[in-house]
Amino acid sequence: MVKCSIHLVFVSAVIMSNPRAEIFSQGEEVITGQVADTNAAWLSEQLVNMGFNIARHTAVGDKLPDLEELLKEISRRADICICTGGLGPTLDDLTAEAVANAFKRPLLLDSIALTQIESYFFNRQKKMADINRKQAFFPEGSVRINNAWGTAPGFAVLQNRCWFVFLPGVPTEMRNMFRQHISKQLQQRFVLQAEQLFVIKSIGMGESDLQQKINDFALPENVQLSFRATAEEVQTKLLFPANAENTACVSQLIDLIGDAVFTCDKPAKPAVSFIQLIDQLMTEKKFTLAVQETATQGLISAKCIGYDWLTHASYQPFEQAENTDYIKIAADIAHKLKHKNKTDLVLVQLYQGNKTQFLNKKQSIVIYNVLLTPEGIFQNSHILAGPVKRKQNQAALRALDLLRRFLQNKCH
Repeated sequence: MVKCSIHLVFVSAVIMSNPRAEIFSQGEEVITGQVADTNAAWLSEQLVNMGFNIARHTAVGDKLPDLEELLKEISRRADICICTGGLGPTLDDLTAEAVANAFKRPLLLDSIALTQIESYFFNRQKKMADINRKQAFFPEGSVRINNAWGTAPGFAVLQNRCWFVFLPGVPTEMRNMFRQHISKQLQQRFVLQAEQLFVIKSIGMGESDLQQKINDFALPENVQLSFRATAEEVQTKLLFPANAENTACVSQLIDLIGDAVFTCDKPAKPAVSFIQLIDQLMTEKKFTLAVQETATQGLISAKCIGYDWLTHASYQPFEQAENTDYIKIAADIAHKLKHKNKTDLVLVQLYQGNKTQFLNKKQSIVIYNVLLTPEGIFQNSHILAGPVKRKQNQAALRALDLLRRFLQNKCH
């Protein structure tokens, strides 16, 4: 019967520096693409932030020989491996059996784990099926990891150079168990010096334009620069060694990029999102907002859903005439909305182009945004191309970015 405690095993382990980590995901649903492996991405982010060197991600289906072979390989090359999936009660849940076979550790009943599983069903007034007993059997010498969020306990085992941690594949269970039982123990077991990652986030400037702006900036030799574009923003990443001075370098780069920057994530201190930042600024100034949309067809309002400062939102199709002065028309609409709704700010969006242009990914449209404020009119315009959903999303972001730039200048 498995009786040892997780604390005793961790404390007695050998402490090592520069630990090599691997993520191992199990399940046919993962390798066939039926389920996106969000567990691996989340775990990697946690481990990188702690200072681990992520060497590999591996996914294997529900085949016992494949699982056994991979476990043997990892035990010889990694210092830590976190595995997810395969801890359920059904025939395709093979993790414990694979570990037992690979490392010649017979499966033993953990009576505490069985009691926990029985209590899970009893507390929900359900009868436990006999097959759930399988989840209380762990390889000899392993350590139970309690699961207060589901029926599958995890377990940990040290084999060769590698400390294996096996967690359920259900994301909520896995994340809670990692936070409560694993993260602090990792810091006790390993000597960790996390590199310092700063992520400068910007809107309204593409990767090539960003690169052009900072081409002449002399980065320290030990700093890595990279870019990542998402549907919402462009990220300029600076990776510093653990103890390197960083403040001046990051500040200078932000100044070079200019007001396209809306925030900067600091090591282990993620900043707010684009919309959360707008919410903070609107709340700080106690402003209210009215919005009228065209091309975005309600997406601007949807991005602001749940925030009390958005007091009016409407969608109006817009048919342009020859030689239309879009800015003037938008400004007139904004003044009328302000008079009607009594808001502090009014954001109006119009676009130049017909429905065919809007829907055709090979054709572009021109977006015109006007923001009416107590200090006057602010405006921007952008040419947008690509598939219709991209046009719509970019149109919403460019409109909200006009609001964000006004608010940041106003509040700072």
